[in-house]
Amino acid sequence: MLYWALVFFIIAIVAALLGFGGLAAAAGQIAQVLFFVFIVLFILSLLYYLIVGRSPPPPPM
Repeated sequence: MLYWALVFFIIAIVAALLGFGGLAAAAGQIAQVLFFVFIVLFILSLLYYLIVGRSPPPPPM
């Protein structure tokens, strides 16, 4: 997901340099949304790991 945020960010930069204001704004907005979704999912997975932790190893046979 972070990859797609970077892709849309680059598209926004290129579109802004070429003068496509509407396209640059839309791509920038998509990149921003994807970045914040990535951050939220990262924080949730980090909290889940801290609360639940690793599962214990299976007993030896």
